[in-house]
Amino acid sequence: MYNKQSNVYWTLELASKLEDAPWPATKDELIDYAQRSGAPLEVIENLQEMEDEGETYECIEDIWPDYPSKEDFFFNEEEY
Repeated sequence: MYNKQSNVYWTLELASKLEDAPWPATKDELIDYAQRSGAPLEVIENLQEMEDEGETYECIEDIWPDYPSKEDFFFNEEEY
C-alpha cells in the first residue's frame, strides 16, 4: 500500500498568518480561523495536509518547530 507523505511547506510569511490564532487549537479550529481571517490559500492547504490524530496544538511551534520566536528578531537593545 502506498503511504502518501505530507507535503506541508511553511514559510515565515505563511506561518505568521496563524500567530494570532486562538491557541490552543485543533486542526479544524486552525483551518476555520485561517478561512475567517482571510489567510492565503497556501496556509489553509498546509493545515489540511497536516496529519491529524485529534490532538490540540498549543502554539505555532507545534505546527512549524522552526518558527522564529520574538527573541530571534531582537538583539541586545541595551547596547544602543
